[in-house]
Amino acid sequence: MKKLSFSTLACLCLFPSLTVPVQAGPPATIDQLDWMTGNWAGQLGPNQLEENWIASEGGSIAAMVRMTGGGTTSMFEMITIEAVNGSLVLNIQQWDPGFQPRTESPQKMELEEITVNSVKFRAVTDGGMLTLGYSHPDAETFVIHVGQPDGNVMDIPLKARSLW
Repeated sequence: MKKLSFSTLACLCLFPSLTVPVQAGPPATIDQLDWMTGNWAGQLGPNQLEENWIASEGGSIAAMVRMTGGGTTSMFEMITIEAVNGSLVLNIQQWDPGFQPRTESPQKMELEEITVNSVKFRAVTDGGMLTLGYSHPDAETFVIHVGQPDGNVMDIPLKARSLW
């Protein structure tokens, strides 16, 4: 019996392509997030938070985020959501002015739930958030839901705005 177990393990190690990839979260496709596309802005304390989501293409959607206030920029953030093994994975990283990273590497999150106008990811690596979600309750509103380490969720409402 031990010989069979060792042989099986050896085959899996030598031929990893024969293993079935594990789905990261619930089944989903990137085009289910098309509702996120647009320019959204709102107040976060004394600052303005702006999220610019580009349309889904090539199995991904991405956002460039900026926080401004008092005539200066205090933070930049890059968010990518990619189709991975039949589900979605989010990566997020922030920078201070001068492109100085706030963390050594991006925080990775896997899809927890998705509906026609909301999505929620849960952290699988360390970072500042336990969960991160987005919802789109109406054509003019985009809400960010930040799951904090203390278990509370901070909702940040943003409004649609046109750049042109």
